[in-house]
Amino acid sequence: MEGIVSALNTVIWSPALIYLCLGAGLFYSIMTRFVQIRLFKEMLRLLFKGKPDNDGISSFQALAVALAGRVGMGNIAGVAAAIGFGGPGAVFWMWIVAFLGASTAYVESTLGQIYKERDVITGEYRGGPAYYFERALGQKWYGILFAISSIIACGIFLPGVQANGVVNAVAQVTGEGTMMNFMGLDVGSSRLIALAIILLVLGFIIFGGIKRIANFAEYAVPFMAVGYIVLAILIMFTNFSKVPEVFGMIIGDAFTAQAGFGAAIGWGVKRGIYSNEAGQGTGPHAAAAAAVDHPSQQGLVQAFSVYVDTLLVCSATAFMILSTGMYNIQGTLPDGQFIVQNVAADIEINSPSFTQMAMESVYGTFGDSFIAIAVFFFAFTTILAYYYIAEVNISYLTRSMGKGASKTGLFLVKVIIMLMVAYGALNSSGYIWGLGDVGVGLMAWLNIVGIIIIFFVAKPTLTMLKDYEAQLKAGGGTSEKRFVFDPKKFGIKNATYWEDRYKQTVEANRKNDLK
Repeated sequence: MEGIVSALNTVIWSPALIYLCLGAGLFYSIMTRFVQIRLFKEMLRLLFKGKPDNDGISSFQALAVALAGRVGMGNIAGVAAAIGFGGPGAVFWMWIVAFLGASTAYVESTLGQIYKERDVITGEYRGGPAYYFERALGQKWYGILFAISSIIACGIFLPGVQANGVVNAVAQVTGEGTMMNFMGLDVGSSRLIALAIILLVLGFIIFGGIKRIANFAEYAVPFMAVGYIVLAILIMFTNFSKVPEVFGMIIGDAFTAQAGFGAAIGWGVKRGIYSNEAGQGTGPHAAAAAAVDHPSQQGLVQAFSVYVDTLLVCSATAFMILSTGMYNIQGTLPDGQFIVQNVAADIEINSPSFTQMAMESVYGTFGDSFIAIAVFFFAFTTILAYYYIAEVNISYLTRSMGKGASKTGLFLVKVIIMLMVAYGALNSSGYIWGLGDVGVGLMAWLNIVGIIIIFFVAKPTLTMLKDYEAQLKAGGGTSEKRFVFDPKKFGIKNATYWEDRYKQTVEANRKNDLK
């Protein structure tokens, strides 16, 4: 199985996907006139605007759910892996992916809002790539293909990566504990206790639906991200004299990396996409759940989430590791030699170990424990986001089969994701990360190709951006003048939610005029 996973990754993560991700980000940056820079101030304004309604969540809650998916093991163990296999220059390419990917995130999340619909059972807003492929392209088969791929990726492949990181971090702090045989595996008691806690809390939250997930993420995500960044900044101040050197390593190795130019780009882009998920097709699911006045609003908020994930949290991890020197760089040299070896050779690269060691070198055992706690929250909230994505796509596949089929599908995905959490927690991290890469790559291929086709067929996201900016200049967003969106005015078909909403707005305005 491990050989099959490795072979799949070789095909999926060929240079074609790496350059497709970078190329799509550059293309949308140019087409939107670098919306990620021009409307940065508007992104900040929108973060705390808007309130949840009976069927949707607020913009900030949607941001928190999206960040729950983006800010995870990719920020702690993923950055360490990028440095360990691609050298410090891989961090530069993570930054490039984030900057360009912010425009891709705007596009995909705006599409998620335009083509969202209400769930047949709960009435909650549902949307994402499967929905916009069907409605914008008229290709239901492509929507079904993406839905199946995302269920496999987010429900089966990816949760294990997060759970594996949690139990590894706990074992790093507490030790393995008493070794015992559990379902044919030799497992330490510490790992089993950590797994039991994860499953207990996970079951309580996911059986409560998107509202419960959003409420948890709204408080947990900002708390964990801010605390993590603050401690990272303190480490930077402790090693302030090394900050210029770290910048020099990152920029200098980006093109002449010790691990090779190709390795720096490959690992930087792969781990960058895994971390910030721009173009992967995960963000639009949370974006579609938000109650907003105009589709572009949530697109802008989601673009900002890419900055938070990579330029803040991932950079914090990179500076911790590089400034403290707690890393190795794995090369292709014989006899297991490293290109750079600063720590013990048996330290696993695909794990939080480099980050834990960096924290411990400054904060002692507190730093080690803090990373374990951070990993728990980062990874746990990401598992919640993965569950929600799988749930949305189950709803998409079963929406025409009746309520019984939909309820059965949703129950099954809850059980499956908990089983995969247990499986991932107790298996080797290298193999589990390989499965995660397969899942990310499949979704990225399908989503990026799809949104590029949508652009050339209809250009709905550019139309939305021009309309939003025009309303913004005309005073939109004030209490006197709210944003409105009429899809028929722009020739956008199948945006049924927004068509109905516009009719209700016109009718409400007519009644107010009569009064």
